[in-house]
Amino acid sequence: MLGTFDSQDVTVLLKDITGLVEPMSTSEREIRIQNGIPYCEMLPIEYEPSVQYMEAYKWALKSHGRQVAQAAANAALGIQQRHGSRAVLVSLARAGTTAGILIRRYAEQFLQSDFPHYTISIIRGVGIDKNAMRHILKRHAPQDLQFVDGWTGKGAILQELRRAVQEFAGVDPGLAVLADPACIASVWGTREDLLIPGSCLNSTVCGLLSRTFLRPDIIGPKDFHGAAFYQHLRSQDLTDAYLAAIEKHFPDLEPLPAPDADTDPAAEVTAVQRDFGIRDVNHIKPGIGEATRVLLRRLPWKILVHSLDDIEHLGHLYALAAEKGVPVELYPLRAYRACGLIREFADV
Repeated sequence: MLGTFDSQDVTVLLKDITGLVEPMSTSEREIRIQNGIPYCEMLPIEYEPSVQYMEAYKWALKSHGRQVAQAAANAALGIQQRHGSRAVLVSLARAGTTAGILIRRYAEQFLQSDFPHYTISIIRGVGIDKNAMRHILKRHAPQDLQFVDGWTGKGAILQELRRAVQEFAGVDPGLAVLADPACIASVWGTREDLLIPGSCLNSTVCGLLSRTFLRPDIIGPKDFHGAAFYQHLRSQDLTDAYLAAIEKHFPDLEPLPAPDADTDPAAEVTAVQRDFGIRDVNHIKPGIGEATRVLLRRLPWKILVHSLDDIEHLGHLYALAAEKGVPVELYPLRAYRACGLIREFADV
């Protein structure tokens, strides 16, 4: 079992590449990415959160754990309605893994459904792990598969998923997520731009696994896509504690509020691209989870927020942006609460 996840929660279909790839700094990776080198051929140096940032994470977990639990419950109900008790969860590593575990745990405890759960790699611009898909389809009917992720941003991964499953007859590319501010998922826990506390951290809430990796000198034609296991972070592993803190809210949940009906997520992204003169739409990362990733893993230009005083949802973003010296600007966002902008290098 790769990582620190419980084998009853998920089967990890990833090759262990621990020690085979030297992590790179954020600036070095960003320059290579913007020069056309696929991000899946590199691993980042893991961000080590400051004491202040960890306090922001703990506050987010305490304040929003119940909402995330409700989103997981709603998603589990939606999956059961689509597939019945035969659903097979196929989460997209990394962020989808903990979402899938929460959905599975709720279904097992409250819906009397024992959903098998796998986590596999999908990489933008490359596709899904075909060997992992074949492994699953040898064991389960294609119509029972339900892909799971943590949240939606612009929808790039959903587009990749739709292209990727065309060669797997009977597999539905519909996505189940906890938060769907882009309004594109087939199953969602909420369409609010929800602060999912797990998005505040990297591997320490994801079984100590790196993001997924694919390079032909390390990943052979019969291998699963790869991931490194950060064993040196065992003393900092919060995976079990994170899942337990959300799971404790499962009993006595109430529905989450619906988002404003007049929001248009796609138009919002187009407006940001126009107003800030951004050439590559991939450098726009809308939503709390995506904006957090920009600060943790990319070279950020600025963070746009719907309010400069929304400590409840954006406190960790304010803290991380201040720590990294990244400007936070007010922008009339409605579908999203925040949007991360990646710095563009005109001379690369």
